[in-house]
Amino acid sequence: MRVLVIKLGALGDFVQAFAAFRQIRQAHAGDRITLLTTKPYAELAQASGLFDRVETDGRPKGIGAALRLFGRLRAAGYGRVYDLQTSSRSRWFLYAFLPRLPQWSGISRGASHRQTRPDRDAMHNLDRMADQLHVAGIGPACGPGEAPSPDLSWAAQVAGAEPETLMTSLGLQPPFALLAPGASAVKPEKCWPVQAYAELAARLQEAGLQIAVVGGAAEAALFPLIATRAPGAVDLTGKTGLVELASLGTRARLAIGNDSGPTHLLACAGAPGLMLMSRATDPAHCAPRTRMGWLRVEDLRTLTAEAVLEACLRSLVAG
Repeated sequence: MRVLVIKLGALGDFVQAFAAFRQIRQAHAGDRITLLTTKPYAELAQASGLFDRVETDGRPKGIGAALRLFGRLRAAGYGRVYDLQTSSRSRWFLYAFLPRLPQWSGISRGASHRQTRPDRDAMHNLDRMADQLHVAGIGPACGPGEAPSPDLSWAAQVAGAEPETLMTSLGLQPPFALLAPGASAVKPEKCWPVQAYAELAARLQEAGLQIAVVGGAAEAALFPLIATRAPGAVDLTGKTGLVELASLGTRARLAIGNDSGPTHLLACAGAPGLMLMSRATDPAHCAPRTRMGWLRVEDLRTLTAEAVLEACLRSLVAG
């Protein structure tokens, strides 16, 4: 059978879908699975080995692109579709298959395996996807907090080089701490001030950890401000792909970042540390269930480096 999985992003949500991706692969071990996503996540998806094919035009721009996508989906002959995006956009993809609908897992009206529970939007991402797969008949029933977390530790073996070689090429020497100071540009309240990251970097450096700042090219401007307090820190902003970043997460002594895609990626790779959250984030919806802990305050501008260090210590002891 040909199987289609739809998951478009953002990065944090995409990373948390890897537990569901693995469950789908286990249930369809002999089938051909295609992932429909967007370009930023293709490398990570392909490296996982969970998909036979990855297509990246899941957010078509314009009527022409949408018609081409829908025509390809109809022609592919999918027997089952798992819509893990379940957005206002993706729920309409079902009707692109008319008049011959495949088996459909999602929330679309007319879906053969429709998830209808009224509290689904209030559930943790992991619990919601686990329940969706249970409704589709390929997973166990999970109570609140019972759904497994994604495991991206495999990235250490597929990053294109041995982890030690990768670290050396990037100027890293264990033990090191990864700082992820970026977040969504449209939600600045999710960002701990860069001056606080600089203070934290200085404290961690005094404790014997090398400091590396990670994120996309948009975070490059934050590095000089952090490096003023932590001379010798390594600037990795915009210099690693997602697989490489996950590989570094498997070797990090500590990782601290905002509620952002890179921090979720590091958490699922196994990095201990702390995710910082403001009132803009509901931990009941997306907090990591890994070695990484989380700390939520109403206003991140009130959070001190000392408080973050103390919470990190509590998290490490609890883990």
